[in-house]
Amino acid sequence: MIKRLLVTGAGGGLGRYVRERLKGPAEILRLSDVADLSPAGPGEEVMRCDLADRTAVDELVRDCDMILHLGAISVEANFDALLQANFLGTYNLYEAARKAGVRRILFASSNHVIGFHPVEERLDDTAARRPDSLYGVSKCFGEDLARLYFDKFGLETACLRIGSCFDEPKDRRMLSTWLSPGDFISLITKLIAAPAIGHLVLYGVSANRDAWWSNAHADFLGWQPQDTSEPYRETIERREEEPAAGSDYQGGRFATMGILGER
Repeated sequence: MIKRLLVTGAGGGLGRYVRERLKGPAEILRLSDVADLSPAGPGEEVMRCDLADRTAVDELVRDCDMILHLGAISVEANFDALLQANFLGTYNLYEAARKAGVRRILFASSNHVIGFHPVEERLDDTAARRPDSLYGVSKCFGEDLARLYFDKFGLETACLRIGSCFDEPKDRRMLSTWLSPGDFISLITKLIAAPAIGHLVLYGVSANRDAWWSNAHADFLGWQPQDTSEPYRETIERREEEPAAGSDYQGGRFATMGILGER
């Protein structure tokens, strides 16, 4: 057990799962978001923070042992918005963590860093990054920043390329990319407990029949996803008779949309 785990983006979907379900790995969850959160419960601290505010981030990180970094714009957006939340915010967090002596960050990267790979390919951690969006580019930046801070300062990071984490898969694509909330929490628990992880890239995906990604290189964690999208297949395939736009690409529709704000 660690003393204090900082969770950024605690007001989002993934943050909600963490707050509701992550029990045991940390004595205290320090929950943060740019938006207001409900009052702290037992074993919780609540701190509102804009990650683009460097001074505020320094204070946010103080006295934390590890960080679960979920705070970001999590969909495609215009570059100026991503610049503040995903680029500057991630840099501020890593620099604050370095100064505070934090030893490990669990970084919510995204499958959209490899979204232009065709669905016929099976990828592992060595696959070339092919971002499908500016959002995907922002997560590539985070992965590279994490690599720098490990090589230069020894700050460990798990770059978790999350697929589609919802209560249940919503469409055909998610039959391959779905990560159940239970599997997400069990993976986070393993990453907190691991003695050492270095700079680790792995995919957040459940044991789906047609998954595109392999985590064989991370077997040392002892994580085995327990859920699968198969119980939802018949309903989804009956509802969606035709493939959706972008279905040839692992990033789906992200690979076919334009750049937001382009002239």
